[in-house]
Amino acid sequence: MDPFITVAGVAAPLPAANIDTDVIMPKKFLKGIDRSGLAQGVFHDLRFDDQGGERADFVLNQSAWRQTRFLVVGPNFGCGSSREHAVWGLSQLGIRAIIGTSFGGIFFDNCAHNGLLAISVGDQDVAALMARAADPARNHLTIDLARQAIGGADGLSVSFDIEPTRREALMQGLDAIGTTLRYREEIKAFEQAHLEANPWLR
Repeated sequence: MDPFITVAGVAAPLPAANIDTDVIMPKKFLKGIDRSGLAQGVFHDLRFDDQGGERADFVLNQSAWRQTRFLVVGPNFGCGSSREHAVWGLSQLGIRAIIGTSFGGIFFDNCAHNGLLAISVGDQDVAALMARAADPARNHLTIDLARQAIGGADGLSVSFDIEPTRREALMQGLDAIGTTLRYREEIKAFEQAHLEANPWLR
């Protein structure tokens, strides 16, 4: 995973409540045997019509938001099924962080396990960030995970909380396996001592 320390980029607004994982990644894109090609599936039915053409009214298809790095979303984003493909696809599309008031619980955890920063802030902060994301003249944000702050060029500063272990893993670009492997020597030492104390396990 790419470490997340300080990332700058365009934010796009998705204000609808209860955008579920089937909207984020429709089930027809879950048939592959690997993670490749999932960017095409992200918000597919919102991005494309029945002939595969872009829907001009969808924000990510508009010139000011084509290089979106952050999404400012409505409440309960990522509810529904547990499909991890939704997070994989968002990351492949170039999304590095999602900002909202609340998220589906499994989706929130899947984000952390796959290097996608999900930030929960209050209603007023989301409203301010949503208005900024909707304005092409002001939709560029910087997220500093070390400082736990979202900033804008005009002095905007929104602080956010994050679980320390989740913050550390994101900053170091570590998934659960990578986090565990940091303790490989201690694990080996424990295994050796345990086998020596219990030789019948060999």
